[in-house]
Amino acid sequence: MSNTASKENAVIKTSYGDMTIAFWPDVAPKTVENFKKLAREGFYNGTAFHRIIKGFMIQGGCPNTRKGERGMPGTGGPGYQIKAEFNAKSHVRGVISMARSASPDSAGSQFFICHGDAKFLDRQYTAFGELVAGDDVLERIATMPTSSGGGGEKSTPVDRVEIESVTLVPAS
Repeated sequence: MSNTASKENAVIKTSYGDMTIAFWPDVAPKTVENFKKLAREGFYNGTAFHRIIKGFMIQGGCPNTRKGERGMPGTGGPGYQIKAEFNAKSHVRGVISMARSASPDSAGSQFFICHGDAKFLDRQYTAFGELVAGDDVLERIATMPTSSGGGGEKSTPVDRVEIESVTLVPAS
């Protein structure tokens, strides 16, 4: 890679263990920079994985999932939206991608990590990295019991899966 900046990974420390993400700045530079900025600011600390669908994905990054928040989980963000960077990277197990609403340029802070192949999302969601450690943690979180949170979809974890911190570390 011709990038002179030091390569960094993100360690997502959860109440179920750690997952390490390697970024793809070559295909989604602004998305990677946004995620790193939010991580450096501590934005993700104390949030939770609020949407879990076994065989599909686990979703987190919503500020409304912090303890004491009143907003509906899954509807919050950083107060701004970023432009989509759809690319040819495939949504397969371990890929991290930005969650968004129906509008392509509506992502902000919420992300999901694929638990299974979700290639139907390819070129419609911004994939920006992949799991390089912690697949066992992904498995534990993705296979935990869920219930209907109110929207009907059985995707709300029965037990809280806290994102204690997201830390940037030098890539090994």
